[in-house]
Order: sequence, then structure tokens, then C-alpha cells
Amino acid sequence: MEHIKQLIEQGHTSLGIELGSTRIKAVLINTSGNILASGVFDWENRYENGIWTYSQDEIWQGIQTAYKNLANQVKETYQVSLKQLSAIGISAMMHGYLPFDQHGHLLTPFRTWRNNITQESSQKLTALFNYNIPQRWSISHLYQAILNKEEHVEKIDFFTTLAGYIHWQLTGKKVLGVGDASGMFPIDPQTGSYYQTMLNQFSELVSPYAYPWTIDKILPEVLVAGQSAGELTEQGAKLLDPSGQLQPGIPFCPPEGDAGTGMVATNSIRVNTGNISAGTSAFAMIVLEKPLSKVYEQLDMVTTPTGKLVAMAHANNCTSDINAWVNLFGESLKAFGVDVRPDKLYETLFLKALDGDANCGQLLAYGFYSGEHGVGLSEGCPIFMHPANSHFTLANFMRTHLYSAFGAMKLGVDILIQQENVQLKQILGHGGIFKTPNVASKILASALNVPVAVMKTANEGGAWGIALLANYMAAYQMGQTLEEYLDNTIFAQAEMTLSQPDAEIAKGYEEFIQYYQKGIPVVQSAVDTLRHSI
Repeated sequence: MEHIKQLIEQGHTSLGIELGSTRIKAVLINTSGNILASGVFDWENRYENGIWTYSQDEIWQGIQTAYKNLANQVKETYQVSLKQLSAIGISAMMHGYLPFDQHGHLLTPFRTWRNNITQESSQKLTALFNYNIPQRWSISHLYQAILNKEEHVEKIDFFTTLAGYIHWQLTGKKVLGVGDASGMFPIDPQTGSYYQTMLNQFSELVSPYAYPWTIDKILPEVLVAGQSAGELTEQGAKLLDPSGQLQPGIPFCPPEGDAGTGMVATNSIRVNTGNISAGTSAFAMIVLEKPLSKVYEQLDMVTTPTGKLVAMAHANNCTSDINAWVNLFGESLKAFGVDVRPDKLYETLFLKALDGDANCGQLLAYGFYSGEHGVGLSEGCPIFMHPANSHFTLANFMRTHLYSAFGAMKLGVDILIQQENVQLKQILGHGGIFKTPNVASKILASALNVPVAVMKTANEGGAWGIALLANYMAAYQMGQTLEEYLDNTIFAQAEMTLSQPDAEIAKGYEEFIQYYQKGIPVVQSAVDTLRHSI
């Protein structure tokens, strides 16, 4: 305890803050990557005027609250105030659209990754670049705003991601880590920055509009892991810690997206390694040995924090519907005077799923709270179906929701494995859905026919990942690669459990996924019906 107190007093700790879909988390780590303290702030996006968004006020309220809770924990646990740090890192949800004018004013409400409102832009840019440009990418949002003739576009001086925005406010630097930048505009692995030919193509495409800006001037500068990305300014210190305890001058690592920090948190940044992050969304990140043979709509091409090419199979929806149903079960129990802890409720229901039929008894669930690009849905409508001849039990109900949570993502991973012959020895899973051992991980392993490993640190997530990237800056200066740093310093003694594919579950899942694909028009019909009736 005394040793940790001295580390904190001397500023030999690193801070990582990540803004996820439902939680903002701050963690403080030592040089070995061990978490010393943490603080959180729970939040939810709102659907306003057809846009999934978070307000600027809530962004800063959340960051300040998470940091304050961490600082309070430090004070209570170690009897010392947090004033100095060796490094800070900021991470957040990738993609989306945050455009600013020359005075730093946000020109539109934050358009998050969850929006599927850029189909025309996405299709046109994909065809122009011969490179998949998904709807949630920042460049898709920008070009859609141009096609929509939105007045704010001519005023743009800078646009960025959520992590890039926060980093800019704290340091004054308009930069992004290469992984986060690769979700704004395509990255050339040879140069480590935006594809120049595509920048030129975009400039030519929008030249008839005669805007006062060019695309290369309004995008953030791209940096790789380990590089210096500025220092905490006096204004930034007051913004992060209004109490005035935290001192300016602290170095920052490049801000990264949640995909990149997930790769770091699971040590999945080497070629032919992969990880799957499962939360509000689900995405598989597979580090490629070579580029794909062709463009696939279901696969994004992004990068690791060091710039290696990564194929991302992304689904907008994953655990939201499971959470809603578990909350309903908890509410039902309370109505009978039974109070069950949430973690116990999840564990019990997840374990019950293992008693279900391998094909879920022909039940179907679609947890599409928002649109799902991979299956052609621009809007979502959560649906559960149990045909009259189905085997409707609690076990099958829970199993169905666990199967469907990975359904849209699996369709993208299948392309990599079956069509591109990508070889994977195992995939690392992280996220709360994997907390109950050998349930969701076994289902996922069987669905993909690839062993799924879950580390003991799986629940630490991206806040820990970006804290590690902040820590890595010192090792980078000493000539150590990120791979070497993670292998030798962080994960040398990592504990993990491994779930092997189960033949019976795999067979049942394949039967389920066929039903799943055939039933998607039902979701579209529901969306269309409700859209015209409400």
C-alpha cells in the first residue's frame, strides 16, 4: 500500500478513459498494467429527431464524474490526492460525425456510429474508392450531409471522432491514433496515413460545391501507438478535473477508438490474431496477413493502433435486447417480493441457456434496436417469435437470445474464414456477455468453429486498453514494439479460459442461422408498419 501511495504521489501511474455506448470508465494503472483505481459514469444515447446522439454537456459531465469517482477512490484507498500522472489516454466509440467551425463550435448534434442514415453516401463512396465505406464511417456522414445540402457543411473547419474531440479539448491537438482514424477515412498501410489517391478522388467529387475547405485540411493528423500526442493544457486540466488538483503538462498518447483498445486489451495485434468485442454492438477484429481479394459490404478495413491491416465484421446490435429481457425478469421477481442481484440473475439465466435445444427449439429473436447494415436494415425493431409448433421454454428463450446476439457478426466472420481462407487458431473474447464462464464463449466458438479464449482481464475493456497505450509511450521511446511490450510486460502471466467448439451446438447454430436469415424480412415489415402507423 505504501509503495502504491508513493507511485501515485510521484506521478508514476497512467490514466485511461474510454467512452463506451453505455458507460464512461476511467482506470488508473501502474507500470505493470495493474489497475489501482477506477471510476465510472453510466449513460445512454438518445434518439432525437431521427438521430442517435449524446449531448456535449453529458459528454463532459460523464468524463468529469468518472474521473472524480476515480480520484475519490484513490483518496479513500491510498490516502493521497491525484495530482500528477506519467501519461493519459482517451478512447471512445469509433466513427460518427462531429463537425466544428473555426471557432470550435459543434455544427450539428453528435451523430454516433449507431445511425444508419448514410446509405446513398456509403454506396457512392464504396463504388468510387473500390473500398468498403460503411454507413457509420465519418466520411460517409460528411458526404451524406453534402448530398442532403445541409447548410453547416460550408462552415466546417475540422471534423473528428468522439475520442478525437475530447483529446483536442484537453490538449489543443487535432490528432487521432491510426486505428480510430481508419474509421473516419481509409488508411494506406504503406504510409500509415490516409490514402492520397482517395483524398484526391473525394476532392474531385465535391469540387462542384466549391466549399472553402479541402478534405485533407479538415481531417485529424494521424499518429501511431507510442508517439507523443500533446500535453494536458491548463484549460484541459480544469476541464477534466474541476477541483483543480490535477496538474497540466501530462503527456498524452494518441486517442484511439474502442476497436483498437479492445485489440490491445486482448493482446490481439499480431497478424492472424483476432478478438471479438461484445457489448451494445459486436465486432470481430482479425489482423490480416494480406489484403482481401475483393470488397465485401459486410467487412470494414481498419487498422491496429500500429497501423496493421484489420478486417472488422461489425454488428450494430448485440446485448441490448438481452439486457432488456433480463431486467424484465428481475422486475417480475421483485413483483413477487424476490430480490436477486443482477450478476446472479445473468449467471442463472445464462447457465439455463445450456439446457436448451441445440437449434433453440425453432424460436427466433432479433435484438435490432437500431439498423443493421450487414443484413440490409436501415432501422431496427426488436422482435421475438415463437411459432406455434416451437419448443417454447425458458432455456430455449435464453439460448435464442445468446445465439442471435452474435448472428449478424457471424455472417461477416464466415466470409473471412470460408471465402478468404483466413486461418485463426483462436479468438479472444471480451465484454460482459462472457462473464459467465463457458456459456456465451462456447456458443460463439461453436458458431464460428474457432476456439474462443477469455482472459481474466476481459471485463476491464477499452479503458484498460487505452491506459496500456498511455503506459506504452515510455517503452516506445526505448525502442520496444507494442507487441513486445504487451507480450513481455502485460500478458506474460495472463490467466485465461478456453472454450472449444461443440459439434452439437455448431450443428444447431447452423440450423438456427438459416431460420435467422429467412426471418429478417419480418423485421423489415415490422419497421415499415410501425413507421407508417406511429
